[in-house]
Amino acid sequence: MLYRHVEDLMNDGSFRAINYSWVGAKKISANASSAVIAAEDQRFFKHSGFDLHSIQSSIDVYMDGGRLRGASTISQQLAKNLFLTPSKSFVRKGMEVWFTLLLEALWSKERILLVYLNIAEFGDHLFGIEAASQHYFGVHASQISRSQAALLAATLPNPILLQAARPSAYLLNRQRWILRQMQNQ
Repeated sequence: MLYRHVEDLMNDGSFRAINYSWVGAKKISANASSAVIAAEDQRFFKHSGFDLHSIQSSIDVYMDGGRLRGASTISQQLAKNLFLTPSKSFVRKGMEVWFTLLLEALWSKERILLVYLNIAEFGDHLFGIEAASQHYFGVHASQISRSQAALLAATLPNPILLQAARPSAYLLNRQRWILRQMQNQ
């Protein structure tokens, strides 16, 4: 959130308010957690912060001439969002590894998921599942449906480009894929 404010100041000297609201675990629908895990990290409860299978798969695809894709876990994304900037460098990635190890050592998986859902960016200056649920659907995070949760989770790779308010065909296809993954979990 602070990064967004700095970015605004650097771009045009403006200040735009952040739409954000923290909620406790009991006020977040299980649909939101299920959708985020289905979309971002299906082995979340099985690894210790790093999904070595996804990392190896990503490397294999790249070595075979494919596009390099991300293999970050929810824990890694939380470490980046809490402590670092979205810049891409080996130094930042190294710091992300360190913070991920700390998060995994000090917090339960449930706590990691709760904080992630509360600080994830779901749109331009829109942070947290509660603010997103209210902004896009007019409901509290505790009332979010499977379809709504899947649509929000579908935006997570790039919530500025992939907008839940105006879902593209790509975003709607991603939402359907996430709904299938949620059913399979």
